Amino acid sequence: MMMTARKEFDHGLEELRELLLAMGAHVQNALRDSLKALQTLDVVEATRIVNADVELNRLDEKVSELGARLIATQQPVAKDLRRILIAFKISNDLERMGDLSVDIAKVVKRLEGQTLIKPIIDLPRMGETVQSMTKEAIQSFVQENVDLAYKMAKDDDQVDALYGEIIRELFELMSKDPSTIAQASQLSFVGRYVERIGDYATNIGENVVYLVTGKRPELNA
Repeated sequence: MMMTARKEFDHGLEELRELLLAMGAHVQNALRDSLKALQTLDVVEATRIVNADVELNRLDEKVSELGARLIATQQPVAKDLRRILIAFKISNDLERMGDLSVDIAKVVKRLEGQTLIKPIIDLPRMGETVQSMTKEAIQSFVQENVDLAYKMAKDDDQVDALYGEIIRELFELMSKDPSTIAQASQLSFVGRYVERIGDYATNIGENVVYLVTGKRPELNA
């Protein structure tokens, strides 16, 4: 009887992992596509990204429902309970990461009809690193891999450095030509959104380290 209950619980955990993997893939795609839309100011694609956010919200709700059912029916304790509670936190972080990708798409919509003041190069570079971080964040949870979690902290340093370069360049543009201020401000928002997505990925890494070791590090320091 105990073996059957354990198998049911393990199956539920695997379902949770699959849902988080699906959420992670959605976030990666939304970030990639929103930055690509920004490069060409593709408003049609930006609108699609905004509308597709409902799918991420649906996955988030499924995680909440499944986790709550596992707690109610299986009454997990110790590390098993932590796995579920951390899955809730990861799902919440991923949902917020998706919202930030949607915010990038909304910037594209606000810039409709304008000519870009500069080629969009560094923002997609930031985005590629953050996409990798997002994938590694979920893998670190699925595999309970602390090394991947710490690797993300180093990746996040690269993201922060790129963000700093982007902001400096935009401020220089604004100081030289005040007519660029409105658009440069919007582009700086995009940089901030990408940087925040990276922070959320690092948060997931912190939760994984806590799951495995029982101690919570400060990876965003």
